[in-house]
Amino acid sequence: MPLPFLTAERPFETADDVALPYEDRERWRRPYRPGPWRVVVAALALLLASYVLLAAVVIALTGKGSDAGVILGVSLLVIAAALRLLRMGVWVSPRGLRHVRFLLTRTVPWDRIAAVRTVQRPVRWLGLPRTVQGQAVLLVRKDRPAEETAMLLTTHGADFLGRAEAFDRASDAVEGWASESGRG
Repeated sequence: MPLPFLTAERPFETADDVALPYEDRERWRRPYRPGPWRVVVAALALLLASYVLLAAVVIALTGKGSDAGVILGVSLLVIAAALRLLRMGVWVSPRGLRHVRFLLTRTVPWDRIAAVRTVQRPVRWLGLPRTVQGQAVLLVRKDRPAEETAMLLTTHGADFLGRAEAFDRASDAVEGWASESGRG
């Protein structure tokens, strides 16, 4: 069985490719790959969930079904959190731009977007309160004041920490979607 994510060829990471290399353009797409920090945390959460599921089976075999159900529910919550963590980020389609956070998802149609641009500014380090100087991709909406810009991507987020080239490709791809849709 081929595993395309393990191959050395990464078709959309070459300099010759266009910003939007997708065949089915109607689907929501994340124009970049999830970063190693995000993947490692999700993998550790799934590993924890496997141990909790094993504990639920052991508890069920001892005859305490209600306790096993509670533990099974906890493991399902951990699995759902890990999957949501992997879905976090910026998604684009011809309909608009979707910013997926852990507990909140916002979708903005392209006709409500005034600009998508990359700026130099203080950003949070891995989402923690500590700020460092970095770059951010900002979303400026037409229906909001210019001061209320949303930070979509940062150089010090879980997807791009220590991967400046990946941030540049992702910001170019998001800005490419915005300019192709007539915004930005």
